[in-house]
Amino acid sequence: MACAEFSFHVPSLSELAEVMQKGLKDNFAEVQVSVVDCPDLTKEPFTFPVKGICGKTRIAEVGGVPYLMPLVNKKKVYDLNKIAKEIKLPGAFMLGAGAGPFQTLGFNSEFMPIVQTESEHNPPVNGSYFSYINPADGGYLLEKYNKKYHDFGCALMANLFASEGQPGKVIEVKAKRRTGQLNFVTSMRQTLGNHYGNKPVGMGGTFIVQKGKVKAHIMPTEFSSCPLNSDEEINKWLNFYEMKAPLVCLPVFVSKDPGFDLRLEHTHFFSHHGEGGHYHYDTTPDTVEYLGYFSPAEFLYRIDQPKETHGFGRD
Repeated sequence: MACAEFSFHVPSLSELAEVMQKGLKDNFAEVQVSVVDCPDLTKEPFTFPVKGICGKTRIAEVGGVPYLMPLVNKKKVYDLNKIAKEIKLPGAFMLGAGAGPFQTLGFNSEFMPIVQTESEHNPPVNGSYFSYINPADGGYLLEKYNKKYHDFGCALMANLFASEGQPGKVIEVKAKRRTGQLNFVTSMRQTLGNHYGNKPVGMGGTFIVQKGKVKAHIMPTEFSSCPLNSDEEINKWLNFYEMKAPLVCLPVFVSKDPGFDLRLEHTHFFSHHGEGGHYHYDTTPDTVEYLGYFSPAEFLYRIDQPKETHGFGRD
């Protein structure tokens, strides 16, 4: 598997907090960005297998949308324990968004990776979720992966934020009442892009939609047999839903692509009330409340970059 490495621009947390405070005010009525100790992420509502998102931070983008569409490439299957070694961090804690391991499940799904990978001293822990369309009624189901499955697979594409899973200082973002057109993640990403320009900054972490509802999608369980060649065709294929807070989201975003055909942002979410999928934006701007914890990434690893690419299917 080909793997390219790139060093991100890594501003200080205090500088990032200042930049984000200023930029997010264009999109939200109330914004408070500060540097805090990472909360204990093993506790509710996160229930991650590690306490934090600090230590040797990096972003891995694996595969990509061109392996799903126009038509699926079923050879593109991955193992998160192997990816941890590729990014030179065996034992990494990873979270993010990707396509579920159809090689195990037998069908296509949205995947919410939350994995403590294997290291010399510790066995791996899979806290991931997946959501999929219920063939019985066209509704959706959210399941915890390790209730039935014991592998560490994913497929086709994944955007992962990896760290040693340590406690430490992080950026806390509180935003209420959306006044602009951008979703929460795009608002942060564009703020960084506007400020840092040609110096790419990568970030990841977790945020909670505390109040309100969001628009989400879940891919069909069957891959498309007709080629999907535009966003319009993809949107007809996808299933869209409105889902309600509280939702635990797993964002990965990069301010500028330094030439690796990146998906600049990708956010999946799960909940403890059976709702989960791919986050688009909130549908209740007047009441929405976000609370997030983020860490800048030191490195980017681009793994198995598609040789043939296109620009659609990146929303």
